Amino acid sequence: MRRSALSPRAAAGAFEDLASRGRLIGRQRVDRSRLRRRVARRARFIARRAGLVALGVVALGVSGLLAGWLLKSPRFAVSSVEVSGQSRLSREAIETAAAIEPGSNIFTLDTREVVARLEALPLVRHAAVIRSLPNRVAIAVEERRPFTLVHTGRLHWIDEQGTDLGPEARAVAPGTPVISGLGADDLVPDAPSGRAAAGLSLLRLLLRSGEGLLNSVSEIDMSRAEGPVLYTLDGVEVRIGKEDWEARLGRLLGVLAQLKASGETVTAIDLRFRDQVVLQTPVK
Repeated sequence: MRRSALSPRAAAGAFEDLASRGRLIGRQRVDRSRLRRRVARRARFIARRAGLVALGVVALGVSGLLAGWLLKSPRFAVSSVEVSGQSRLSREAIETAAAIEPGSNIFTLDTREVVARLEALPLVRHAAVIRSLPNRVAIAVEERRPFTLVHTGRLHWIDEQGTDLGPEARAVAPGTPVISGLGADDLVPDAPSGRAAAGLSLLRLLLRSGEGLLNSVSEIDMSRAEGPVLYTLDGVEVRIGKEDWEARLGRLLGVLAQLKASGETVTAIDLRFRDQVVLQTPVK
């Protein structure tokens, strides 16, 4: 009796599906309607992407045309420059430093470069440049404020940071003591030398001490190696040393009050010693 191997080709009928039709297995069979819907969704996705790309290309072209018009249109040519905030500087000096050419395009104006040129002026502390469409530019400056006079061979005004604001040729009555004993190299913008910084610190202490002491001192000499020397309106030399200035200025105020009450005349006051005040009287 001949026997043959059982195979699908040799089977007389279809084999029975012994596995259960679970949800996962059922979904694996894609009918034609589902396939058509999937193809349609894919086609719509590709069409949207293509539309976005086309819109991007159009937008780039339009923006290029717009940029060209903005940079070439006479409507955006600078016609006026407004200046505000100046007091010691003239409008002409600020406009010259800004160097904004009339008729230049307002969009190509480099405001950072203009600000840098303005802040290079010794009297300008801060500057701002604002475009005002279509064709105006506004410049606002904050000038350095004179703080006191220093003597460097001639009188110069400086601000609170020690920046030289230029010589003073007129006769003036400063409201603060003059700082002397400095050179021109001591007055670097925003970075004064050690002597200049010490003189400014001492002046601030005098300002905080009240009008009684401030109005008695006419000069702060920073040239001495042993420390600053003050000169009163009466020409009295006051040596305060290199440290503990605030306490020594308090002692000086008391000494001046006692001298005024007693009517005694002195030529020098030495406050460099901790527990002693040395007075020098005129030689008879």
